[in-house]
Amino acid sequence: MSVPQAPKRSDSLTSWFFTYTKLRFFSRMRRFLHLKAAKKQYKPPEKVEKPVDTDIRAEASMREESDWGVTLQRSVKRLHFGSWEEKEVAVEDIKRLAKEDLKRRKTMAELGVIPPLVAMVGSEVVARQRLAVQTLIELANGSFKNKALMVEAGILSKLPENKAVLGEPDMQEFAQLLLSISAALADSQFSVSSSRIIPFIIHFLDSSSSSIQTKDSCLTTLYNLSSVLDNATTLATSGVVNILLRLSSLKEASEKALAILGNLAVTLTGEKALESDQMVPDRLIEVMTWDDRPKCQELAAYILMILAHRSSLQRQKMAKAGIVPVLLEVALLGTPLAQKRALKILQWFKNERQMKMGPHSGPQVGRISIGSPVNPREVDQGKKLMMKIVKQSLYKNMETITRRANGEGDSSKLKSLVISSSSKSLPY
Repeated sequence: MSVPQAPKRSDSLTSWFFTYTKLRFFSRMRRFLHLKAAKKQYKPPEKVEKPVDTDIRAEASMREESDWGVTLQRSVKRLHFGSWEEKEVAVEDIKRLAKEDLKRRKTMAELGVIPPLVAMVGSEVVARQRLAVQTLIELANGSFKNKALMVEAGILSKLPENKAVLGEPDMQEFAQLLLSISAALADSQFSVSSSRIIPFIIHFLDSSSSSIQTKDSCLTTLYNLSSVLDNATTLATSGVVNILLRLSSLKEASEKALAILGNLAVTLTGEKALESDQMVPDRLIEVMTWDDRPKCQELAAYILMILAHRSSLQRQKMAKAGIVPVLLEVALLGTPLAQKRALKILQWFKNERQMKMGPHSGPQVGRISIGSPVNPREVDQGKKLMMKIVKQSLYKNMETITRRANGEGDSSKLKSLVISSSSKSLPY
């Protein structure tokens, strides 16, 4: 009988080793697959902005306020009590701080920096004067109260008398400063007749060395001042009317120049100044031909309407200057406001013609009152002159309309048509 033999130890160890290796392999495989799947689904977390420490921010703001407050206190002290060199350094600091914030500008005015700055404008040292003007421009920005304080401190009396020494940069800065305070002047009871501001502005406008930007600032200042009736009367007697009429021929400055003339024309003094100028009405009629400047057309028509309203002499001057064809063109092609004003002037010409020619539609004869001797030759000449004006106006008007509609072409047919037409064909 055979005895069963025990399994060999080496066989059991081998079996156990293979089993362990297989389990370990599958475990690592599962881990690898799991990591791979997780990597595909992984999304990087969004960057979360770290919350700002409000305490740190408040501390920084307080430190900044404290720093500029200390700088301002030191600058104000130097401005009032320091030497000229210290004052110039102080003004530089004030100008720098005033650019940053309206609240700071108001605080500076409360600390009394405006009167010494106004006094510095009257300095004979050009660099010091210019620095003060630049600083006052910054202080006036956005603060009506600061502008009023400058006027109260006598800024207009500190304007330099010798204007010829000012260069273009100086003129531009003075013009900007005057523009800044002109609103305060218009709202106050300040009389411009006793100040240097009008001669100052007239010099800038009339100077060949001043830029168009400087002239623009001066024109805006004059417009603000002329909006006050008392100032308009003063301006009309200052000789500015002739300068404004010359500037009205520059398309860059025409609109503002005409707006000022419109403010002056409503006063009796301004109306007389316009009537006596040799450029009236020709310059205004020229402006009315600017199709690309509708606002200028409206303003020019407004001034001409004022001048033609009560003056038969002015209407005669306008007729001789050739205003009727221009009025007809504006009445047809201008803006609604320009059309209305042009038609109003044309109506006055029509009424005046009817008074001279008589109301009936037959052969026109003048009205003869009993006891009033009338020269038949003068009446006949008046008829011919009026008929000539009517024919010329109709011809030019119809020629303009046809040329714009169909391009340039032969206008001989139009001419014959107009000549054969009667005065009844007028559109007004």
